[in-house]
Amino acid sequence: MGRVICAGLGPGDPDLMSLRAARAIGAAAHVAYFRKAGRPGQARRIVEGMLAPGVTEYPMEYPVTTELPFDSPDYTQALATFYDDWALRLETLCQTTDVVVLCEGDPFFYGSFMHLHSRLKGRVPVEVIPGITGMTGCWTATDTPITWGDDVLTVLMGTLPEDDLVRHMTEADALVVMKTGRNLPRVRRALDRAGRLDAAWLVERGTMPNQRIARLIDVDATDCPYFAIVLVHGHGRRPEVPE
Repeated sequence: MGRVICAGLGPGDPDLMSLRAARAIGAAAHVAYFRKAGRPGQARRIVEGMLAPGVTEYPMEYPVTTELPFDSPDYTQALATFYDDWALRLETLCQTTDVVVLCEGDPFFYGSFMHLHSRLKGRVPVEVIPGITGMTGCWTATDTPITWGDDVLTVLMGTLPEDDLVRHMTEADALVVMKTGRNLPRVRRALDRAGRLDAAWLVERGTMPNQRIARLIDVDATDCPYFAIVLVHGHGRRPEVPE
C-alpha cells in the first residue's frame, strides 16, 4: 500500500518551501491539487518546474458554490460531497502507489487538506509535511514584527459576523484577518468601529512576484483581492478596552 503525502507549500514563493516538501514533490509520480474550475490553481503554479517528467496530475476542482451563502446547508453539502469523492479517489489510488497532495501555506492551519485528512485518517497511511503559513509570509513582507513583548496575536476569519469581528479586534493586540476577498468591506467596517483601521495593512499575494502591500485605509473600498490578508501589528502592550 502507498501513502497520501500532503506537502505544505508555504506562502507562495517556492524558495520558502521546506526541503522535505520539495523532495517529495520532485519524486512524486502522482500529484493532486485543489483549484477552481477553469483555473490553473495557485498550488500548481507554485510547483511549476519542480514536477518529474511523466507525472500524473489530478486537479481537484471545487464545486461551484460562490452563489451560495457559506453557512447554508446547500453549500455545506456541496463541499462535503466534493471531499467525500476525492477522499475515496485518493484512497483507491494509494492502494498501489504514493500520491502527493499539494496544499498552500501549512496544511493544518485552515488548509483545505484538513477535510481530506479527517476522512482518510485510519483508512490509509497519511503523512503531512508542514509549511510556512501564508500569514507569516505576509507580515514578514511588511518588514515589521507582528508581535512585541507580551502581545497576544489574534487570527480572525473575515467570514465572521461584523459584531464578532469588532469584539475580537477591540480586545486584541496584534491582528491577522484571513479569508478577506468579498468579505473585505465587512472587515474594513469592523476595524473602523474598533478604532484600528488607521493601523491596518493589506498584503496581497505575499512573497509572490506580484506582491502588494498597502495601508488598508488607502485601498479603494471596491478593491477586494482574493489572495490577501489584513494585518494590525502589535506594540508590546494590550490596547485599552473601552468600558
